[in-house]
Amino acid sequence: MDNYIVTITVIGLAALSMTWIPNLMERTFISYPIVFLLLGVVIYLLPLGLPTPDPIWREDYVVRLTELSVIISLMGTSLKIRRKFGLKRWRIPLRLVSITMLLCIAALALLGWGILGFSVAGAVLLGAVLAPTDPVLAEQVQVGPPDDKEEDVVRFSLTAEAGLNDGSAFPFTWLAVVLAVSAGTGSEWLQDWLLRDLLYRIVAGAGAGYLIGKGLAYLVFKLPKKTNFPKAQHGFLALSATLVTYGITELLHGYGFIAVFVAGLTLSGVEEENEYNMEMHDFINQVERIIMVILLILFGGSLVTGILDYLTWQGALVGLAFLFIIRPITAYPSMLGTYSTIKEKLAVCFFGIRGIGSFFYLSFALDEVDFAEANELWSIVAFIVMVSIVLHGLTAARAIRTLDRERIKSGRPIPDSDQTPEEIY
Repeated sequence: MDNYIVTITVIGLAALSMTWIPNLMERTFISYPIVFLLLGVVIYLLPLGLPTPDPIWREDYVVRLTELSVIISLMGTSLKIRRKFGLKRWRIPLRLVSITMLLCIAALALLGWGILGFSVAGAVLLGAVLAPTDPVLAEQVQVGPPDDKEEDVVRFSLTAEAGLNDGSAFPFTWLAVVLAVSAGTGSEWLQDWLLRDLLYRIVAGAGAGYLIGKGLAYLVFKLPKKTNFPKAQHGFLALSATLVTYGITELLHGYGFIAVFVAGLTLSGVEEENEYNMEMHDFINQVERIIMVILLILFGGSLVTGILDYLTWQGALVGLAFLFIIRPITAYPSMLGTYSTIKEKLAVCFFGIRGIGSFFYLSFALDEVDFAEANELWSIVAFIVMVSIVLHGLTAARAIRTLDRERIKSGRPIPDSDQTPEEIY
């Protein structure tokens, strides 16, 4: 049997099933990522001759596939958000990517160093790869398409957090890399990290994303009204914009993740009600789902082919403590002083979904430099992502539906794109 033909057949069938499975799962409390994760487990238990995902994944292959998945998801996430950026309007997600993320990194680094016996660099890497929430697997708790008005506190906060912190965590991944290099060479690292990885790359990413987004918005929305320049008519512009933005920003040594998210926000924010925003979102969402299916099947396969082999009970305990204790506790300060209800605050604190982004950061760092804890890191991260997919996938739909019913019953309105919750609650 030709393994290549079997592989493309399995991928084709899985992608085909995406036509119906998400809609079918909406009638249940189960998220469709769980279905494809289990499908991957089953497929790799069968003697189909599929290429076995390396138990400790080969970093170069994982970096590129997860990188593509995350940047496409970031564009889709940014196109969904209808609330204009502002420090007051965005204060919850801004707190989540500063206060909460930093506390999560610190807590995980301490546990990694003190309980798991990791080096300082390995402990920092553990915190950096697990601190950001995931934009790929969090669809159930995010805002809907551009024409969906359900942009309540919980949906908006978790969507914006997922979009912002995939770039915000990058400096700390680089911190782990430079600490590992410094430990081996004794070289100085602090000044270069502060100026290059923390300051320059963030500014370059945000600046490039804004300028590219403005330029694209002019070509798409403004120029056709002023001249005979043809209107953009195909949603694949969203994918093209994603790749162009990411590529240019990375060539400038900025953070491409930040640039893609900012570019999407800028592009769609010029004419929020234009139906072309919906076309772009629909196309990029379809591409995102196909890649996600492939990654989930591979991840499911890796669970039964050895990626958890280096998981110790201490590592599992740290992972569970992170999901059930550290993330909720560190997120709660970010919700203080807001006019959301207690249940809304708890929902934002609890649904810190981990996923594909963590695999990218880990594979990226391990591709840059060797970490002695590489095997243990893969097992711990895989365990946490697996638990997160199942735990949050089984609880998200029910929680969001309950919050929607209570909000409707109480008569609390949903803010429009120009209002903060504080201005209407």
